[in-house]
Amino acid sequence: MRDSAPLIGRPDRSTFDYVIVGGGLAGCVLAARLSTDASMRVLLLEAGPADRNPYIHIPAGASRLSESTYQWGLHSVPQRHCQDRVLPLAQARVIGGGSSINAQIYIRGVPSDYDHWQQLGAKGWSADDVRDYFIRIEANQRIGAPLHGVAGPVSVTDLPDPHPLSLAWVDAGRQFGLPHNPDFNGPDQYGVGLYQVTGRKGRRSSTAVAYLRAARRRPNLFVRSRVTVSRVHVDHGRATGVEVIGRSGVRRYRATREVIVCAGAYGSPKLLMLSGIGPADHLRELGIQVQHDNPAVGQNLQDHGDLDVVYQLRSSLGLDRYQSPPLAALAAARYLTVRRGPLTSNGVEAGAFTYADHTEHTPDLQFHFIPAGTIDARFARLPRGQACTFNTYVMRPRSRGSVRLAGTDPLRPPVIDPNFLSDEADLELAIESLRQGRSIMAEPAMARFIAAERLPDGEDLSTRDGRIGFIRRNIRTACHPVGTCAMGVSADAVVDPELRVQGIANLRVADSSVMPALISGNTQAPTTMIAERAADLVLERNR
Repeated sequence: MRDSAPLIGRPDRSTFDYVIVGGGLAGCVLAARLSTDASMRVLLLEAGPADRNPYIHIPAGASRLSESTYQWGLHSVPQRHCQDRVLPLAQARVIGGGSSINAQIYIRGVPSDYDHWQQLGAKGWSADDVRDYFIRIEANQRIGAPLHGVAGPVSVTDLPDPHPLSLAWVDAGRQFGLPHNPDFNGPDQYGVGLYQVTGRKGRRSSTAVAYLRAARRRPNLFVRSRVTVSRVHVDHGRATGVEVIGRSGVRRYRATREVIVCAGAYGSPKLLMLSGIGPADHLRELGIQVQHDNPAVGQNLQDHGDLDVVYQLRSSLGLDRYQSPPLAALAAARYLTVRRGPLTSNGVEAGAFTYADHTEHTPDLQFHFIPAGTIDARFARLPRGQACTFNTYVMRPRSRGSVRLAGTDPLRPPVIDPNFLSDEADLELAIESLRQGRSIMAEPAMARFIAAERLPDGEDLSTRDGRIGFIRRNIRTACHPVGTCAMGVSADAVVDPELRVQGIANLRVADSSVMPALISGNTQAPTTMIAERAADLVLERNR
């Protein structure tokens, strides 16, 4: 079965009940859930390839994947508050989306995140409303009721073989004064510990594996990869299908019930605008016929702004040492025989949630620890195995950015402005995150492994001005963009609380773009939850 095949399942016509645009994290969930009704024909369209590469399914293998093949290669506009730097914006382009190539970290956020959504107009998305969906998702291998599921499709597990440096960093966090937290999705997020990840028996549990793999056997589900959806067809205010560009040219697929867009926080607003749904002035400037004027499409972009600090180790303890051929062979042999060892590492093994602003009711900083060096070329290259990294970001940033069209060519990337650090409050919190992260690295449990702190040439963290300069010159995306098709009840929302695009019938958006605000942590789990709930919303309406 080749990706270039016209359609998996070879339907005899181009008409479906549901057409899902985007075979990423959310699209896989929706395709699996909607196709449980055998009377419904479901088509899933994905611009990237299938998830057949074996490196996708090996946790440590994601770093070996070609960015040109499995990512979109997007970049930001020059960031005004970050030395006018143009930032790479990694976004997955493969069946399973980010869940196929990310660090697998499973974080739900805190209940107040979802209560805040409801306050912003996302009625029916409070913590009480979404809790059962999170439980439905999980097959947790260690923790059960009442806060966790044990029979869901996504396997959530402890790391099978955590690195000694990660364990030492957890000890250092405790020496710093943080409580040990064995469950960041439990009663309290505050503390330090090892992450739980989406995996099982040393293999990745992406939504392509957890949801789509079994569903693809259904005769009513059709999957087409390596095709680009150029626009949604809208007739008299109603979505009727999509136009796609593939190797065989342009083709149209008709949707008798709904078109559901799951193209992510950059791709979903881009597709809406290409289809005439968005800011009327912007669309008219490009010569696009306006189907519905909504200035909110592409606005409200939010993302976590990452900061890395790299440390040189006293000896070759880091995961990087397994890049050498002899050690790589040993690691591969151990993985293949017992599913243990460094290839089971997600790379980002340990983490912490703490406070910069102690007036907050829940933590506002998140830390990641990586027992390896950064791949960022701006940092001095260290010998293999002689580096580790701490990473930090502000969890609920106030800065807001935007997504706009660069033109009418659907193959042209959108104009993306994360607008990092446009709100000074984010900068102040980032300064505190640097202080706390460096303090943890200086605690005895970690200090015994450290030879030196390694920064890009010319950086100085000894003064406030030096720290501000470091932040502006080094902040980057954490790959958690949300909010560009935000849901709400007011006229300036893009979708209503049932994820229906305002002003257009039979069209929904169901992915991270509908979040009205970032959650406190990584976005994989809440995006999966959104897709699960979207399936219920669609099926309940049809019943």
